[in-house]
Amino acid sequence: MATKPDAENVGSPLAPSPSDLGHDLTVCDREPIHIPGAIQPHGMLLIVDPANGAIVGGAGEVATLLGPAWLGGSIHDLIGDAGLELLRSTVAGPLVLRPIDRAELSVVASREGRFWLIELEPATPGQPGTDDALTWIEHGGEEFSRAADLDDLCARAAVVFARLTGFDRVMIYRFLDDDSGKVVAERHAPDMHGFLNHHFPASDIPRQARALYVRNRVRVIPDAAYVPAPIVAIDPALQTVDLSDVGVRAVSPIHVQYLRNMGVAASASVSIIKDGILWGLVACHHRSPRTLSYLQRKTCELIAASFAQQVGAKEEASEYRERLRLRTAEDALAQRMAQEDEPDKVAAVVANDLRRLLDADGFVLQRGASLHTSGHVPSQEAVADMLDWVRRQGSILLHSASLEQRMPGAQAHRDLASGLLAITLSADEPVVLLWFRAETLQTIQWAGDPHKAVDQRDDQPLTPRASFAAWSEEIRGRARPWTSAEVEAAHRLSRLLFDVRQRRRIGELNRELTRAVTDKDALLAQQETLIKEVNHRVQNSLQLVVAFLAMQANAENDETLTRHLGEAQRRLSAVALVHRRLYSDDTVTVIDLGRYIEDLLTEMQSSMGAEWTGRVTMDLAPLLVSADAAVQIGLVLVELVINAQKYAYGGKAGPIAVTLERFRNRFRLTVADRGQGRTGNRTGFGTRMLTAMVKRLDGTIEESDNAPGLRFTVSAPIAVPEDA
Repeated sequence: MATKPDAENVGSPLAPSPSDLGHDLTVCDREPIHIPGAIQPHGMLLIVDPANGAIVGGAGEVATLLGPAWLGGSIHDLIGDAGLELLRSTVAGPLVLRPIDRAELSVVASREGRFWLIELEPATPGQPGTDDALTWIEHGGEEFSRAADLDDLCARAAVVFARLTGFDRVMIYRFLDDDSGKVVAERHAPDMHGFLNHHFPASDIPRQARALYVRNRVRVIPDAAYVPAPIVAIDPALQTVDLSDVGVRAVSPIHVQYLRNMGVAASASVSIIKDGILWGLVACHHRSPRTLSYLQRKTCELIAASFAQQVGAKEEASEYRERLRLRTAEDALAQRMAQEDEPDKVAAVVANDLRRLLDADGFVLQRGASLHTSGHVPSQEAVADMLDWVRRQGSILLHSASLEQRMPGAQAHRDLASGLLAITLSADEPVVLLWFRAETLQTIQWAGDPHKAVDQRDDQPLTPRASFAAWSEEIRGRARPWTSAEVEAAHRLSRLLFDVRQRRRIGELNRELTRAVTDKDALLAQQETLIKEVNHRVQNSLQLVVAFLAMQANAENDETLTRHLGEAQRRLSAVALVHRRLYSDDTVTVIDLGRYIEDLLTEMQSSMGAEWTGRVTMDLAPLLVSADAAVQIGLVLVELVINAQKYAYGGKAGPIAVTLERFRNRFRLTVADRGQGRTGNRTGFGTRMLTAMVKRLDGTIEESDNAPGLRFTVSAPIAVPEDA
């Protein structure tokens, strides 16, 4: 919907009519804004068949440039033999063409299917970023390198883009973890109001609009009062050609109305892409018509790329400092705990250290009937209720930044315990650790009422809100969220405390050896032996099935059946490897996905043939996932590698690159080859199983051109929820 400063949203000419939408605003996510059927009139569009150089369609003032008989004519007179040959010999765009005797025009071509989409815009020499692009890029890099932290970096970026574009208001807009957004820096004219620190709901930018921001990284609306220039074509089907890569593409009428409601006559947006993900936008507004030339837009794009690199460096440095602090505190804590023998004395000594370790406002350690506290904690009765609730969850570690949403009755203690992180070392004795964070009152400033993002009345068109006055909302019952580094530190701490507790229990058992401890040890040994035997038999059974499949494959003369048996063998190996990892590690709930994928690929290469040795390369980030998710991810990886092995190189060996990355609370698994690309639509068993596995992960799988070859990217939430 149209509420973000410079968000292109709903309402293309091909969108469903408002009468069909009702109050279901999710229809915005389905609007085909990439096929508006028209362009903005400040430029021109030509649709060219490179085979014969014929102009088969176009939009804008083409007749003024090429004459009234331009449709069906040749592009030769505009770009010459050299330009036409370049179109015929190039596989993909974009291309910058030099028109014959037309120095006042900027000509850029992008490919869509078998046609070239050629944009023509007036060149604007003398404007910032046109004659001195390299100077601006160097200046931006120097400014960003001087930034002390992320806030300073964003503030400097707002100044750089304001000077470069000349727009009245320039905002650095950052997407948050829930896809909502916030203006983190701003530079505007003295007589304009600002949106600094204002929030915008996630519904402001539909999914397809976010995808376009990644694909087409600079978008300009020189005049919000423009009248769209429709596409005219020999074939009517070309009126719905995909304009995703076209800069002069017409935008949503709802977004245009939104700009008018804000008093904005021109706008521009520059995507900030970090690790392939849309981190944020540089949103620009102007009170009178204003444009950016092609070279200005490319300059903005390159400066935004430099800015994104600095953002990544600043965020990584901050995370590194936090992890280093936690590691140092953990080491000091371990030394202090090792110096004491009595459990109650240890608890009294380290309670304050444990509270400070995770930057909590209060801490409680329960050991049997005794409680040790530090800082500000709820009443004893409230703590008892929380301890009982935590034990009933059955999790070793759980955390929440809004406890009242999970625990009944917690709202009464939100002032001291809105945030909770709990470790259960023993539910029988019991031994439980609680960290509390007090409520952090948040007053969020919205640019207008977020609950009135659009206005729809019966029998009236869908329209954006007309008021952008600051609208405040107070958020109650939430504490500062626990960072991923703090949660990982809590995991390590649970292991440390568990080891300390185990050593202490061993000492106690040794001192009580004369009182029937032999029978208890025998029972424990019997149970451990039984578990190992069961695990051993399960592992042997899995290996036996794999061996049977291998024998059957060797015995068959049917090449197709042999290949299918080999694929089944590799799928079963993926499951067996997870079981072996669980059996060999101390934990049975989480797996290091990077280490698991490395082992799985190593095993796969041994069965793919000697010619595949060294052909599979890996770049794997360490991250923890649940065992169930690891099995599904392993099967997905096996299918993607099998497909690349079978189809990418015509049965021969070739390079396959596997990458595992983490972005916020999601992971991305990429399998890319350099082969012949897609040669058909395959929907066999492997494809169906691949689709089912990705769906179970609540993720997505995208296929893209690796130029050459194919690239498959699987993205899904990291399967280690709050109840780890």
